[in-house]
Amino acid sequence: MKKIIFISFILFLSSIFAVSYGQNTKPKIILLIAEQNIQGPQRAWWATEIDLSTTETVIAKRLIKNGYEIIEPSSAKKIIKQNKAFRNLDLSEGKSIKLGDLARADYVVLGKAIASSGSKVPQSSMLSCFANITAKLIRVKGGKVIAYLDASGNSAHMDVITGGREALTNAASDLATKITEALNKEGGK
Repeated sequence: MKKIIFISFILFLSSIFAVSYGQNTKPKIILLIAEQNIQGPQRAWWATEIDLSTTETVIAKRLIKNGYEIIEPSSAKKIIKQNKAFRNLDLSEGKSIKLGDLARADYVVLGKAIASSGSKVPQSSMLSCFANITAKLIRVKGGKVIAYLDASGNSAHMDVITGGREALTNAASDLATKITEALNKEGGK
């Protein structure tokens, strides 16, 4: 009788663990947003082995806060080293889906972020800075584009590079909201 109770208890605990584990799986997202700040070259972590860009960092923080898992560049480094086609700044939709699949992502955010400077703010030594981001949210399974997204941000700063980074941060925050809304609409499948 003690064996039956013990086995029943073990099975009960196993089923609770299995159910709770299944509910805690978060959709995985890989961010592939090439970024160019004012007076700087276009950069992308998959092409140059740098860390996430300003844009990607802001988006990653928001998505993690909303329960999504972000695939870090360090975990995709081996895949990129094995396939040099992924080192291209302008990844095609097909290559980004393939990279997402190899990295075991559920979704890919593929896009470009560009910051530019405008004129001086009147009565000031500050420059106006603007950022624009365009992106696609793609479900890796089936390769379907879930949403076409864009966002913009602005800033005024005495230093044009810092102003560009601030504008990129503002645009990325706006884009992160739109990505989260699209994923929620999708149902996080």
